[in-house]
Amino acid sequence: MRMLLHATMDTSMGNEAVREGRVGDVVRRMTDRLRPEAVYFTSHAGRRSCYMVFDMQDSAQLPVISEPLFQELGAEIEIRPCMNIEDLQRGLGDLSG
Repeated sequence: MRMLLHATMDTSMGNEAVREGRVGDVVRRMTDRLRPEAVYFTSHAGRRSCYMVFDMQDSAQLPVISEPLFQELGAEIEIRPCMNIEDLQRGLGDLSG
């Protein structure tokens, strides 16, 4: 299932991770693991933030996805299902059938 991950880093932990050069490693491990179709970096409520769209095969992946962000960056994380336009059109088509 296509999922949207939104992670917002704790500022203090993020500052420390940037100074130590660990942020790139955390992001690289996440992208290697998730193989996201899209990744965006921005700010949210004045804090470092990222969005990733990826395919989740099993809910047992949640700890593997979440724990590095919690433990290494003090991140607040939201993960929820999302659709692209093709998914939406297919779903709307099912309504009329």
